[in-house]
Amino acid sequence: MTERAPSRFIDAARSLAPQIKALAGEIEQSRRIPLPLVENMAKAGLFRLWVPRSVGGEEADPMTLVRVVEEISRADGAVGWCMALGGEYGVFGGYLSSDAAREIYGSDPNVRTAGALRPSGNAIAVDGGYRVTGRWQLGSGCQHSQWLVGGCRIMDGNEPRLRSDGTPIGRILFFPASECEIIDTWHSIGLRGTGSHDYAVADVFVPANRSLSFREPPVESGPLYAIPTIALFGTALSAVSLGIARHAIDIMLELAQTKITRRGRGGVLIEDATMQSNVGQAEALLRSGRAFLYEALDDAWRVVTSGQPLSTGQRAALWLASTHAATAAKQATDLVFTAGSSASPFASFGVERCVRDIHAAAQHICVTPGNYQMAGQAFLGMDMRATVLLVSDDRTSP
Repeated sequence: MTERAPSRFIDAARSLAPQIKALAGEIEQSRRIPLPLVENMAKAGLFRLWVPRSVGGEEADPMTLVRVVEEISRADGAVGWCMALGGEYGVFGGYLSSDAAREIYGSDPNVRTAGALRPSGNAIAVDGGYRVTGRWQLGSGCQHSQWLVGGCRIMDGNEPRLRSDGTPIGRILFFPASECEIIDTWHSIGLRGTGSHDYAVADVFVPANRSLSFREPPVESGPLYAIPTIALFGTALSAVSLGIARHAIDIMLELAQTKITRRGRGGVLIEDATMQSNVGQAEALLRSGRAFLYEALDDAWRVVTSGQPLSTGQRAALWLASTHAATAAKQATDLVFTAGSSASPFASFGVERCVRDIHAAAQHICVTPGNYQMAGQAFLGMDMRATVLLVSDDRTSP
């Protein structure tokens, strides 16, 4: 792996770890990230890593954000999840018109965006834009963001606008958070602190330039925007699981030094055969999944920075690497939970929260097991098909 991630952003993420860990209880109980913490992340530039340089962003290589997400998630999975989504949504600035990109990403250096891409809204075409009504689920970070996005079906009156093949046309539209109603629905087993509530708009006007489609070429010409967008998003989301699994191993390595177990011959947990074997397996799983993720990202980055498009196999490798990293991390965390014996279920040790968070993170469509089939189809020379498309008109999925 070629290491390109600017160290100042990685250092900034690591420096936030003590604050994040100190707020862990509040994050879990309030089901959201405290605003002062979000603002500190924003002031460090972490939400601008994939925003175009033309509007004041970093337009950094993909590995930078993925490393940042991994470090933040090592401190807290919920904060890492919001970091991943808030950071990767900076890519939208590369697809918006220059005026809209400046309005959304260029007017406030600490801006955050959130929202869901599934086409759960109806956007009726009117002069200059759309009148939008809709309700979206899983708006992670919606309570601390200034802009929310929503996937929409484009409507001509009461009828959906269709492509030549008969499928509905969709776009992603941007709403000021002040125009959205946030509906308290996020009562979850894991990633409780993400505030992934529903949100809704009712007959809101959205100018046409404040919308985008991944079927259209990006406005920005940089290599970051040449990587298939949803596949790119999967790499950041899988880093959440990598960080959570590392956190679980960190906790268990410390616990094993002093915890007494009745398993086997008894004694200190560090001497227990199950502990030793499971920690070894967990390390192997986590390191191999992580290495494949960064290898696939690095390969993709070399191709697009040379001005070439990614091949089908390279696109499939991104999906496969993200899915495998998340899967391996989940398996590693489960092994650590088993290794901890009777201590693992106690909230005071922290491993049980890692288990809950990582199982919630692994449910995202970008890293679910169906992607193994899709990648296998590509490697077998078949047409690559995403199991479920995130956006009905996503040219990049996969």
